[in-house]
Amino acid sequence: MKKLIIAAGTGFLGQVLINHFQNKFDQIVIFTRGKSKEENGIKYVNWDARKLSGWETELENATVLINLAGKSVDCRYTKVNKKEILLSRIESTKILNKAVLQCKNPPKHWLNSSTSTIYRFSLDKQMDEINGEIGNDFSMNVAQSWEKAFFMYDTPKTLKTAMRTSIVLGKKGGAFIPLKTLAKTGLGGKQGKGNQYISWIHESDFAKAIEFIIQQEMTGVINIVSPTPIANADFMKKLQKAVGQLIGIPMPTFLLKIGSFIIRTETELVLKSRNVIPKKLIENGFKFEFSNIDSAFKNLLQ
Repeated sequence: MKKLIIAAGTGFLGQVLINHFQNKFDQIVIFTRGKSKEENGIKYVNWDARKLSGWETELENATVLINLAGKSVDCRYTKVNKKEILLSRIESTKILNKAVLQCKNPPKHWLNSSTSTIYRFSLDKQMDEINGEIGNDFSMNVAQSWEKAFFMYDTPKTLKTAMRTSIVLGKKGGAFIPLKTLAKTGLGGKQGKGNQYISWIHESDFAKAIEFIIQQEMTGVINIVSPTPIANADFMKKLQKAVGQLIGIPMPTFLLKIGSFIIRTETELVLKSRNVIPKKLIENGFKFEFSNIDSAFKNLLQ
């Protein structure tokens, strides 16, 4: 493979992909709001995720484009933040569509971020790409609008894949760091009722799944999640055991609401039941290295 472009690739997931693909592509280009530079063999190009400003020339002759742009949902859902969460996803996706369509030799494959949160709260049914039920609230509507903006334009020379990604567990970033801290300090009991499902994926499987999608030329919507969603209470109990902590104080919903207000986030991030499975990946032959949470925790804590 020749040239990989990662839009908004300076965060946790971007680094996971850089580490995985660094020796698999001749060139990696990162679109960033920071200064243009070259560092450790990676080319960083300043971009404006809302308008064309010169960065779009990098798309010429690219093999793969991966777009990770979007304001973090780890914030209070104020009117201002809700608008920015939506617009940061829609506008970056629309401008990339515009840029791809004006290329003489556009990227062969474009993978755009989406989210497994697009499916409804579910305790009773595992959601796959075919029979999954999409609900109606702020987060689910953002996800639908995001995918609509992505697939709105036909790109005859560029394959398109929407990555419905779950919580990615990694050693150096993402949700695993604060969860591990909670467990170590004895606050790692169940959150809320504890029966809500967590859909998760190990960072290594996340990167390998993306490579698999590229190699197999898979298009449309793909759930990038482990095959074994797990109830919150079981997840936290296993994490508590993995870090060697005997105590795991549960966090009832009313305390979570107080805590989330204090640290300026939303309880939805831990209370929504994301019961999602990777039907298309499995049917196409993808093999997970970490298909159960015990093996994932063991690796992440090494």
